[in-house]
This record gives sequence, structure tokens and C-alpha cells, in this order.
Amino acid sequence: MGDGDSLFPDESSRFVVEPGCERCPALVACREHISWGSGSRDADVFVVGEAPGAGDPSADRWRGGNHTGIAYTTRHSGRRVRRLLAAVGHPDAYYTNAVKCFPCDESGETNREPTAEERANCRAHLETELERVEPAVVVATGKHATKTMLAFDGKSLDGFVDSVLEPVELAAFDATLLPILHPSYQDVWVSRLGYSPAEYEAAIRERLP
Repeated sequence: MGDGDSLFPDESSRFVVEPGCERCPALVACREHISWGSGSRDADVFVVGEAPGAGDPSADRWRGGNHTGIAYTTRHSGRRVRRLLAAVGHPDAYYTNAVKCFPCDESGETNREPTAEERANCRAHLETELERVEPAVVVATGKHATKTMLAFDGKSLDGFVDSVLEPVELAAFDATLLPILHPSYQDVWVSRLGYSPAEYEAAIRERLP
């Protein structure tokens, strides 16, 4: 197997909340598969991304959630996040997205940001996952995932960069929220935050159970 393939989840780890959900017509038109969460139902760490990416349907395994139906399974972001969590001691983390379907742009091939209505429509799915897994820490990868989690407590986000690696208590789920950089922006922003890659990884490890 290629490097990182051992971190690829199998079908049995998927947690399907509402098969065939059609709450968002624009997302239904874009998607190949609903990208449900996957991982251990007893995980202490629960990782939330924004939405599944376009992915690569010709890839051998890491095709992306739109084609696998499993969150964080793109060749770049999926492998990178799963490697990071494994490296800091949580290879059994649970992975999901704030929005479960690929939000395509006008071309139908690349991502756009999910709308506020789409995020709201998916929030109940995410809430169900959180209530079933009952994690100690929710790791939000990027601005939009962080905003989604804060919304459960009626909180807003003033500046994402300032929130990175700053734990926040989530009363709604009796858990700690830990915002981290989205993998797509990690190389650019780690040094701007004053960390080396090793220091950034160590900082995440220190803040997890």
C-alpha cells in the first residue's frame, strides 16, 4: 500500500444519519455521494471540516468524499489531516464535515463555499453525530468549520487566525473546541503563526486528551 493508505477508513466505519437527504437542491445536483462521517464511535477526538471537495474519481483509493461517501478522503487534505491526527496520538479520531455534500461552483467541477442555508440544513446531521460520539475535543479544520461549531453555542468568530490553537469550551456538547489550520493553508500559515511544522504538531498534541 502507498504511504498513508493504512489510514483510509473502510465502509464499516461510516455513520449514515439520513440516507438520501435532499434538503439542499443545489447540493443534490452536485454530489455523487453524501459524504458521511467515519471513524470510532468512542473517539475522544472529533474532526470537522467544511465540506467534501471535488476529489479525483480516477484515484485508486483517496478519491475524496464526493466519490467515496466518506469524509476527509481526498489525496491531499484527507491524507494530511489523518496523518496529523495519527502523529499526535489519535489514529482513531472521528472525521466528518459541517456540510455533507460537495458544493460545486457553476462549472460543476470545483468547490464553492456552502451557503448559510446549506450549513443550517446540515447542522442537525452534525449535531446527531456529536451526540452519538460524545467527544472530549472537537478539532475544527479552518474558518468555516470553526464558525459552524461556535454557532451551536450562539457564538460568532471575529478573526479565524487569532483563534487557531486557542481552545474554547462548547457548552452545547460538554466538549472543547480546538480550531486548527485547514490542510490546504497549513504550509502558508504555520510559519506566519510563529511555528515550525514540528512545533505546530507538538502544540496540537499538547491540547488533545
